[in-house]
Amino acid sequence: MARVVCIHGIGQQHAGERGLHTSWYPALSDGLTRAGAPDVLGPDDVRCVFYGDLFRPPGRMLSVQDPPLTAADVSEGLEADLLLAWWAEAARTDDAVPGPDARTLARTPATVQRALNALSRSRFFAEVALRAMVLDLKQVRAYLCDTALGDVVQKRVANAVTDRTQVVVGHSLGSVVAYEALCAHPDWPVRALLTLGSPLGVRNLVFDRLRTGAGGRPGDWPGSVRSWTNIADEGDVVALAKDLRPLFGSQVRCHVVHNGARAHDVTRYLNTREAGRAVTDACGLA
Repeated sequence: MARVVCIHGIGQQHAGERGLHTSWYPALSDGLTRAGAPDVLGPDDVRCVFYGDLFRPPGRMLSVQDPPLTAADVSEGLEADLLLAWWAEAARTDDAVPGPDARTLARTPATVQRALNALSRSRFFAEVALRAMVLDLKQVRAYLCDTALGDVVQKRVANAVTDRTQVVVGHSLGSVVAYEALCAHPDWPVRALLTLGSPLGVRNLVFDRLRTGAGGRPGDWPGSVRSWTNIADEGDVVALAKDLRPLFGSQVRCHVVHNGARAHDVTRYLNTREAGRAVTDACGLA
């Protein structure tokens, strides 16, 4: 019966509900302290929805070692386009990343390899192996394009939200999941949406693929929420569009924060005063 429901993003296939809670809850508590409302939410007031297992391949008997993922495994279309968008944003915010040029207009395996090589030099992807980067791209495509998988994820969110839930928090791809869930359930009592490091404002690749329920369209206000706070780090490559207001309306409160070298880290987003204030306002804790 959580008051705050949290939804993770990509790259969490080796995590779990309880493991996420052990990092998300303390970080959110620190954010509440920064906002002047310490110790107002207990551990049972926060629940983490987990869907990363849907991207984890099943176990198998040992055989010949699988070949490592390479640039050739990046599919044409959404995966390649999203990779190039990450490259352009990384080059804009990080001097160590060589920028794309006219040659990137052609989506070729060579271009994909150049993008992966360039991103490997960025602060944002410094500790991300090529295999993990390619898998992240595939997770985004799977959720946005595989209706059956998306339905399973949405069902898990619906099972977590109760008549006591006041805030939904979505990080990275989880912000897309959260937005779609709230649009599909305007009857929910949720007062506030908090999105962190969100790709919701990425036209064509994400925004135009949003599922908003019968009669809805991308850009609609998310269900019954009264307030929506979006927080992004200037160096967060996933959050390509830091300001969501042009697509979702002037009511969205948009903040830019500084997370240091770990720009996309959810705990660094959660422990900010801005995140704490969004939750305290929604829960009437101020």
